[in-house]
Formats: sequence, structure tokens, C-alpha cells
Amino acid sequence: QVQLVESGGGSVQAGGSLRLSCAASAYTYSSVCMGWFRQAPGLEREGVASIDRDGRTTYADSVKGRFTISQDNAKNTLALQMNSLKPEDTAMYYCAADYDGLAARYGGGCSLYFYEYRHWAQGTQVTVSS
Repeated sequence: QVQLVESGGGSVQAGGSLRLSCAASAYTYSSVCMGWFRQAPGLEREGVASIDRDGRTTYADSVKGRFTISQDNAKNTLALQMNSLKPEDTAMYYCAADYDGLAARYGGGCSLYFYEYRHWAQGTQVTVSS
């Protein structure tokens, strides 16, 4: 059973930055896809960013140019650097991993559909105040 443990959430003012980290108990290079998702109260969980084992990234339109996903296969960690944060970025953030290939896309890259990821961290709160 893969375990994912997050760290790095918190509160910040609009325009500020936060960095989320996710440590995996299994080799991140063994994963087909890894991703970050978020869920605000009353809303469906949405994909923020994903990365495949070769480093190809996919971002939601709402975070392009502001967020950067990265992975360190030597340390089995995933990170999300969030800059120029906005109040609408406030949510619980989750890292997730796909070891079965459900989220993989033909030609490379990974989806942002939460139901294609089977392994999840516990979540970390990000709050952005105006």
C-alpha cells in the first residue's frame, strides 16, 4: 500500500507564495502519474497539476503561470510551488499518485481527473486572504 504524506500548507495573503510537499513511501519513479488536487467547501475536487515519470506536466487553466509541479525521484517527493496566490485558491490540497496507468495520456502527460488516481494523501489546508 502506497502512503503519501503532505506538508507545507498554511495561510498567506493574496499575492504571496506557498510550497507544498508530498513524500511517498514507494518509488515516485514507479508511479505513472502524480498530481495535485484541491477541494473547496461545497465544490467537487478539481485537478490542479499533474506530472508523468518523464517530467511532462499538465496544469489547470486557473493556475497556469502561477503554480509549478515538480518531482524528485531520488527523494521520492512531489512538490507544488504556488506563487501569486489568490483568494480563490483557498482549498484543501491533496497529492495523489497513479501506479496503474489510469491517468496516463497517449503521447505523454497525465490527466487531471481525480477518479483516475487511486492513492491519496490526507490533505493540507491552504488559505489565501484578500
